[in-house]
Amino acid sequence: MKIQMTKELIHRLPKTDLHVHLDGSVRIPTIIELAKEQGIKLPSMDEAGLRKLIVCGEQTKNLEDYLKGFQIVNKVLQSKEGLWRAAYELAEDAAKENVRYMEVRYSPILHTNKGLKLTEISQAVIDGLNQAERDFNIKCGVIICGIRNMDPNTSVKLAELAIAFKNKGVIGFDLAGGEYNYPAKDHKEAFDLALRNNLNITIHAGEAYGPESIHQAIHYCGTHRIGHGTRLVEDGDLLNYVNDHRIPLEICIKSNFHTKAVENIQSHPIDFYIDYGLRVTINTDNRTISDTTVTDEYMLAIKELGLDYSTVKNVILNGFKSAFAPYKERVRLINQTLKEFDEIEEAELKTKMKLKESL
Repeated sequence: MKIQMTKELIHRLPKTDLHVHLDGSVRIPTIIELAKEQGIKLPSMDEAGLRKLIVCGEQTKNLEDYLKGFQIVNKVLQSKEGLWRAAYELAEDAAKENVRYMEVRYSPILHTNKGLKLTEISQAVIDGLNQAERDFNIKCGVIICGIRNMDPNTSVKLAELAIAFKNKGVIGFDLAGGEYNYPAKDHKEAFDLALRNNLNITIHAGEAYGPESIHQAIHYCGTHRIGHGTRLVEDGDLLNYVNDHRIPLEICIKSNFHTKAVENIQSHPIDFYIDYGLRVTINTDNRTISDTTVTDEYMLAIKELGLDYSTVKNVILNGFKSAFAPYKERVRLINQTLKEFDEIEEAELKTKMKLKESL
């Protein structure tokens, strides 16, 4: 049966978001409210004006340009209350579009400007997500990020934090920030520590810098997943290695265009990756900064790159398979998702039959 790929259908399907940044996904009205509560003067206190400063568009030149909006957002994420609310509302927004499993990443070091301890920051985010899990149909985990352009010793400190909160909400460790001129291998000590403590690893790589960045993430830092991997297509041998070892790619189509990792949506390599058999997942990266949702990302892939229903199903399942959740939890989520697929397909079939009968 051919299923029509509408936005309404994609919205209904159960989904994952494995690559979403907390500070890139705060609601614009919330940023303004938190600023007023905290007595912070933003460059604009008007919703339309602030949106222009934070939300990216075609005019964004590169990754560094893309990251500018975060400086404004992080002004209001220096309190436990602000962090709790941002985490809770992100999970609420995701649950509204039937994201059933989400991994939220952020770097606690960026939230210490007003004296909060790293442990307080971590607990506030975990508590916000835990409350959202109780209120909505979603499961969440936290990925703590080291920052490429910071002292590698800071990454070690953040890896220690991630290990301390392992099994208490934190499920992984990442390396984010400006990629060019800041190689992942400089942070090898932090990843060695994380791996020795059986922590899941994902690393931003192959976005603003080429396949060498992906090579370092895998062979120096032992990553289990690749954040973006847009430029993997430039190295066929490495691409085959990633494929053969089933290393998942966390693809974020719209933000890849905003950061100019791709010239336009139509030139994104995701369709080639899927056709070749790589384990591709589709994610938002930054819901607010890129003005996107998981549903929007899938619709971009459908409209611009020709993904059909069976491909979309496989990519969604890749998300659940690639999650940093325990194996039994992944199995439960996959079985539940397959059941929902069957129910949605049956409903679509009934609608089609009714339509035929009425003609």
